[in-house]
Amino acid sequence: MIKLNTWKFILESLSKNIEVILLYVLESTGSSPGRQGFFMAITSNNEISGSIGGGIMEHKFVELSKELLQKNGDANYIKKQIHNKEAASNQSGMICSGEQTFFSYRIKKKEINIIQQLIEAIEQNNNTYLNLQPNEISLTKENGGENFSFIYINEKQWTYKEKLGLKNNLYIVGGGHCSLALSKLASSLDFCIHIIDDRESLNTIEQNIDAHNKIWVNNYSELNTIIPSGNNNYVVIMTIGYRTDAIAIKALLQNDYKYIGVLGSREKLKTLFAELKNGGIEQAKLDKIHAPIGLEINSQTPEEIAVSIAAEIIKVKNKRDL
Repeated sequence: MIKLNTWKFILESLSKNIEVILLYVLESTGSSPGRQGFFMAITSNNEISGSIGGGIMEHKFVELSKELLQKNGDANYIKKQIHNKEAASNQSGMICSGEQTFFSYRIKKKEINIIQQLIEAIEQNNNTYLNLQPNEISLTKENGGENFSFIYINEKQWTYKEKLGLKNNLYIVGGGHCSLALSKLASSLDFCIHIIDDRESLNTIEQNIDAHNKIWVNNYSELNTIIPSGNNNYVVIMTIGYRTDAIAIKALLQNDYKYIGVLGSREKLKTLFAELKNGGIEQAKLDKIHAPIGLEINSQTPEEIAVSIAAEIIKVKNKRDL
């Protein structure tokens, strides 16, 4: 994970008594290149890790941070940047539109223990939240919170909270070759990957080194108790056959997910959905399922199918309400 590498860079620098300024994107709107949660570190020996969006905007604040480190200046401030040269103030120098608000903070030497705990929390993926305020960094543990929260009153009164570690879960029902390919691709997209199958000792599951959890079930009818509802949960159904797909769908439609999709040809899914509807499942519930799954790019191989599924999931995950 890129973010983990930057936190480790910060820890290593502080351990060597090298001063560090943290630049952290607290909020972003529109086409801003620096998305919420992007961050970077600049050290007093002119080393850099991470990014707040790149371009001329990032360059000027990196240079400002270097200057503040050299002169021991006040590095704690919050700043809005507008990516439009027509803006009356806070122009970033970029023209991609959108806005972002970031926080500059000189990390205190005494906060080295917090950085160590933060790194452990990311590695363990244990429901820890990073809290930023005008003059401190802290950590809290909680279940079921939002991935991001930013409450702004004024420059001296604001709070930012972000869930550390993997923010989204990908549940893949079925552990075959397409599941193996999708797991490999999704692991680079910061999903916590769960593989569920009713076949033990399946070679493609044994080969899957990217899944964080491997779960065996006696029957796919158990899925509604295994995969909880949640806006951070994405479900892909790709079992061994038509009948097991139907069992999985019936179980999962009892819950609500950010995304649910089923692998299969149009003809197969047309027949399957007709049977489900005749069996009493409401059309409105069936309409929530992405089927056939994935973007239409004429995928042929498991790897191409994985790309089409991952692209559709990203599209749903990053959709913004207008």
